[in-house]
Amino acid sequence: MTVATQIQREWRNALVAMAALMAWATFLYWDTAAGMVSIWARSETFTHGFLVLPIVLWLVWQKREVIAALSPSPFFKIFPLVLAAGFAWLVGSLAAVNAATQFAYVAMLVLCAVVLIGPRVSQLIAFPLMFSFFAVPVGEFLMPQLMAWTADFTVLALRFSGIPVYREGLQFVIPSGNWSVVEACSGVRYLIASLTVGTLFAYLSYQSTLRRIVFVLISILVPVLANWLRAYIIVMLGHLSGNKLAAGVDHLIYGWLFFGVVIMLMFLIGARWSEPPIAASAGQPGSTPALQRPNSAAMLGMATACMALLLWLPTSIFSALENTASAGPLVFNAPAVAPGWQTAAGENTAFKPAFQNTSAESNSVYEKGGQRVGVYLGLYRNQNLERKMVSSTNALVAGSGTGWSQTGGGTREVTFAGVPHTVRTASLRGAPGAEGGSSGQLTVWQIYWVGGTLTSSDYRAKAYSAWYRLTGRSDDSAVIILYAPKGMAGEAEASLQQFLDDNFGPLNTRLLDTLGRRQ
Repeated sequence: MTVATQIQREWRNALVAMAALMAWATFLYWDTAAGMVSIWARSETFTHGFLVLPIVLWLVWQKREVIAALSPSPFFKIFPLVLAAGFAWLVGSLAAVNAATQFAYVAMLVLCAVVLIGPRVSQLIAFPLMFSFFAVPVGEFLMPQLMAWTADFTVLALRFSGIPVYREGLQFVIPSGNWSVVEACSGVRYLIASLTVGTLFAYLSYQSTLRRIVFVLISILVPVLANWLRAYIIVMLGHLSGNKLAAGVDHLIYGWLFFGVVIMLMFLIGARWSEPPIAASAGQPGSTPALQRPNSAAMLGMATACMALLLWLPTSIFSALENTASAGPLVFNAPAVAPGWQTAAGENTAFKPAFQNTSAESNSVYEKGGQRVGVYLGLYRNQNLERKMVSSTNALVAGSGTGWSQTGGGTREVTFAGVPHTVRTASLRGAPGAEGGSSGQLTVWQIYWVGGTLTSSDYRAKAYSAWYRLTGRSDDSAVIILYAPKGMAGEAEASLQQFLDDNFGPLNTRLLDTLGRRQ
C-alpha cells in the first residue's frame, strides 16, 4: 500500500468518526442546537448564523491540498478541554444561561474535530475552527449600554449644534418633537454584523497578525461610532424637515443605508493594505506525508469511544440533577403585612413589571398613614431556557407602548432586617392616556431572592441558582420589586424603607415557606 493510499484511508476513517461524533453530540444536546437555530430564524441580528457553517467548510476546503498531505492523528491530551466544555454546558443549563450552553456546545463540536485530526492539522485550520463560534447568538446583553452611549452622543451633538434638548433617560425632547433611543437604535446589529464580516475579511486579506488584530478592532469601533453619527443625522433630518423625513420606519431604512456605506468604505480602505497569501512551500507542514503508527485504527476507535463517553457525561449528570427539582404547582398569594399596613382601597395597580413566564406572581399596593407602596413578587421554580428569572426579556418596562418609560437608574444600599443590601433603583414616568399607563412617576427598588440569599446582581443570582442545583437543592427564586409614587424629595425612598422595616421579615418567611421547601 502506498503512502498516499494509506493517508486517504486514514482520512476517510477519521471523517466518518468525526461525522458520527458530531451527530452524537447534536443528538445529546438537541435542545441547545435547536435553540440556536430558532434564534437565527427569528432574529435579524443573528441571521448570519446560517452562513457560519458554509463559510467554515469553504475555508477548510481552501486548504485541502495541504491538509491531504498530513495524516490525522488522535489527540488524547485535549480531553481535559472536553471535560471543561461539558462542565460549562452543565453549569449553563442549571443556571439557564443560553449563551453558556451554546458556546459549550460549539466548543464540543470543535473539539470533536481536534481530538480526531490532531494538533498539526488543527493548527492549519485554527481560524475556521474558531470562526465557528460566530454561530453562537450572543451580544444582546450589550444593548442597554449601547443605547445609553447612543443617547449620550446624540444629545451632546444636538446641543453642540445649538439645539436645546431636555433629556430623561433614553427619551429627549427638542423644539420640533420627541425622540427616544429604542432597541433598534442601539446599533448591536451593526456591531455584530461588522465584527463577523470584519474578522473574516482580516483573515483573508492579511497575513500579519498585527494587521489582522488592528482591522478586527476597527471593525468593532467603526460601527459603534457610525451608529452614533447615524442617530444624530436621523434626528437632524427630522428636525430640519419638520419631521417629514426620517420618521417612522424611514429612519431604520436610512440607518441601514448609512451603515452599508460606512462599512463599504471601511473595507475599501482596509483593502489598500491587503497582503497576498503565502503559498505553501516544501518546508511548511503538510509538504511531507506523516504516517501514523501501525495501530492508528485502534487509536482512532479508542479516541472516538472516549469522546462519545465524555460528551454523554454532562447530560447524564444534568438528568440526575433534574430529578431533584421541586415538584407540584406553585401556589402563592399576596403576602400578609404588618399591622398598620393594609391593602389600598379600590386598588388598581397600573404598573406591572415585565417579568415573563413566572411560576406564580402577585402585584399589590399597600398603604399606611398616607404612604403607598406597591409590591411585585415574581416567583420562579424549575427554571429552564424558556422560564427563568434573570433574562434579557425580563425588565421593569417592556418597551415603548406600555405606558411607562424608565428615566433613570442606579443602585443604593438599603437595610433589610438590620442587614445592609444593595438594591437596584429606577425612576419611571407614566405616559398619560397610554394603555396601562399613568401620568405619575414612580421610584422603584429591585432585588433578587435566591433560596433565601439576596442579591441585586444578575450574575450572582445565576451563580447562586447553579450552585444550589449542583449541590442537590432547589433553584426556587423570586424577584422582589417595590415601587412608590414620587413626591417631595426623599418621600418615596422613605416610604419604601418604612415598608421594608415593617414587612421584610414576614415577606421573607412567606417566600421561605413557599419556595424554600420542596413541595
